[in-house]
Amino acid sequence: MHMVSTHSLIACHDCDLLHRKHSLREGERATCSRCGAVLYQKKPDSLERTLILALTNLILFVLANVFPFMSFQLQGREQVTLLISGGIELFHQGFWQLAFLVIAVGVFFPLLKILGTLYVLIPLKFNRKIWRAQEVFRLVGALTPWAMMEVFMLGVIVAYVKLIDLATIVLGISLFSFAALIVVVALADSALDAEEVWERMESAQ
Repeated sequence: MHMVSTHSLIACHDCDLLHRKHSLREGERATCSRCGAVLYQKKPDSLERTLILALTNLILFVLANVFPFMSFQLQGREQVTLLISGGIELFHQGFWQLAFLVIAVGVFFPLLKILGTLYVLIPLKFNRKIWRAQEVFRLVGALTPWAMMEVFMLGVIVAYVKLIDLATIVLGISLFSFAALIVVVALADSALDAEEVWERMESAQ
């Protein structure tokens, strides 16, 4: 009895129709024969572009967490905050569940995603597969919906609008680095070709 390898099949994300996978040229995409949804595509220079963007993300993340985020000046007094200060303040006020959520989605999960991506892609660049690479790459995919830095930034914008009339607010290097980080993370997600990563991990030594 002839068995079909599950690795050669892919299900449509929209209608669940199974298709046999075929090799694509750069720039080509495979679509569902039933609903027309994109199944997968071959992105040009995906590994190299994603790796460069991931390294950029790491640099921006360090800048966003090291330098001041905002400073508040009111009646001669000044208070400087860091990216993580909001979560720490919530913890001190007794809202430890909310503090954990803010720190997790704004700092911890994005860092894990960046480090996980580099952990997988750097060895693959040299055709090497590192320990537990498949599990780490699955973790990166699972963390993506939870690394909600844009939601954190939205809260910062709302707070800034409410406080701008009450105090003098100086935006720090950290805030601009964090804003740039959100953009570059989105670019890295767009450049990543997950199918190519899985194929390279299967063929890597």
